[in-house]
Amino acid sequence: MLTFLTVLDVIVAAVLIVVVALQPSKEAGLGALGGGSQMFANKGGGFEALLDKLTTWFAIAFMVISVLIALIS
Repeated sequence: MLTFLTVLDVIVAAVLIVVVALQPSKEAGLGALGGGSQMFANKGGGFEALLDKLTTWFAIAFMVISVLIALIS
């Protein structure tokens, strides 16, 4: 079971890296903290929204699997 979870964790981590790398740059950087940017202007749909959701779900899956590995071992 531990080997399966470890392999699954590595696969989820690799997919998470790819999904994050595919996301377009927000180009705001830390300047968005000042409140003067249009951070949420183009956040509507399509491929970018799908990548955002995939990033969230794969990050949650990675964390849950990692905690399970820590509890089992």
